Amino acid sequence: MKSYLNTQELLELINLLTKEKNTTKFLEIILDTAMGITNSDGGTIYNVTEDKFLKFEILKTKSLNLHQGGISGEKITIDPIPLYDDNFKPLLNRAVLNSYHQKSIINIDNINDDISYDFSGTKSTDTELNYTTISLLTVPICNHENEVISILQLINPVHNEEIVSYTHNDESVVASLCSLVASASTQKQLIKRLEQLFESFICLINTAIDDKSPYTGKHCNRVPRLTELIANALHDTNSYPFKEFTLTDKDRYELKIASLLHDCGKIGTPIHIVDKSTKLESIIDRIELIELRFNLFKKDLEIKLLKNQINANEFNETISQVDSDFNFLERINLGSEHMSLEDEERLKKIANSYNININNQNLPILSKDEHENLNIKKGTLNSQERAVINKHIETTINMLEALPWPKHLKNVPEYAGGHHEKMDGTGYPRGLTKDELSLQARCIAIADIFEALTAKDRPYKKGKTLSEALEILGKFKLQNHIDPDIFNLFVSEKIYEKYAHEFLDSDQIDYVDVKKIPGYEFPVF
Repeated sequence: MKSYLNTQELLELINLLTKEKNTTKFLEIILDTAMGITNSDGGTIYNVTEDKFLKFEILKTKSLNLHQGGISGEKITIDPIPLYDDNFKPLLNRAVLNSYHQKSIINIDNINDDISYDFSGTKSTDTELNYTTISLLTVPICNHENEVISILQLINPVHNEEIVSYTHNDESVVASLCSLVASASTQKQLIKRLEQLFESFICLINTAIDDKSPYTGKHCNRVPRLTELIANALHDTNSYPFKEFTLTDKDRYELKIASLLHDCGKIGTPIHIVDKSTKLESIIDRIELIELRFNLFKKDLEIKLLKNQINANEFNETISQVDSDFNFLERINLGSEHMSLEDEERLKKIANSYNININNQNLPILSKDEHENLNIKKGTLNSQERAVINKHIETTINMLEALPWPKHLKNVPEYAGGHHEKMDGTGYPRGLTKDELSLQARCIAIADIFEALTAKDRPYKKGKTLSEALEILGKFKLQNHIDPDIFNLFVSEKIYEKYAHEFLDSDQIDYVDVKKIPGYEFPVF
């Protein structure tokens, strides 16, 4: 007698199929259950490919101790079976093909007596394996749209050590199993497709940012990769204080989504601010207007020389000073260096020393706004523009917190929204301290800074070498701006090297003497 599933076993099977995330193991459970409840000696699962072939996924024969495909690790060498001929007409000459096209259960008592189908392929395989196939049960597995996605084929049911035929009860039970399988499989496919759709939407946002600014769009893709490298190192290390830190697949996915979305708020940041490459840039770089005024000033000097209002020596000295002062303005306009007190004093002196006559008006050579922008201490953004840029993180948080995140992604807003916070609480937008930030948010923060330091596609600076970037990152550690322990691991595990070989130019990958990196401490094991 064959042993079918009782209620408890059925519930356990449903629970198992529902929980199993690995598709390969999922298929193994299906085949093993079907073979078990029908006492089948063999079984095969075919999957329907996108190019319309039946591909062997798992092949098992108990009496031969044969297990190929699935979780066996042994490759199936049998070629896929085409479902259509060259004219795209359905092929119906084999049982599995007929089962696919007709969506029907096919029960063959003895293939040697059956003339409906071509079993030459089966018999050829039998000869190679020294096996005899007699009875076959072929059942299609359909999805929620009634499309055949797989075929389950069982071989040779055994009763009292003899091969028997499959009964109508076998057909009914296996068909019910396939229906249950189809439901669970469809659920998994729908979840997978929703995840794919979600990730595609994220990529769409990043592409929109990329289209707005080619200088920062790639940042949205590089930071997730560097975050992944850092998180993997934390997971793998045995060093203090990360010995107990582990990441499940769900944790990794959650961190991936957060790092992909960490700058999504930039979608609303004005492009002229994002791409401001010099202190005076607006629609144009206003240094050109200042150069025009300096040229007018020099023309006035020439007129004074021609009118004998100044002598040649005075003219030459003044022209030399004018050229030197304009060259100074060009240099500080780039924003690549910090403004020293001497630079600030010289800028002030220039602003007060030069006047030009335009329409009978005696005007300073620098407007108040130009003076203020040229006096920016660091970078190219003034305080108002910096506030607009900084607002992107608030926009990011607001956007992400407005979404109904599922349980396994509930931390995305916190992870993504904390990458501009500092360990001492002086960051933005919420002024959180190290203890108030998750480890994942601190990982994204370091990834964000290091990517920005080494990026070679910014309009306002060159990408720094590894040694230069690590020196700056080390100073951030000493200033209590970044997590010190993650920084130490970042250096000791040479995560920067792995990242560099993927994204940096060869001239940026220089020798790094870790002993010279500010604040670096060897990790404790």
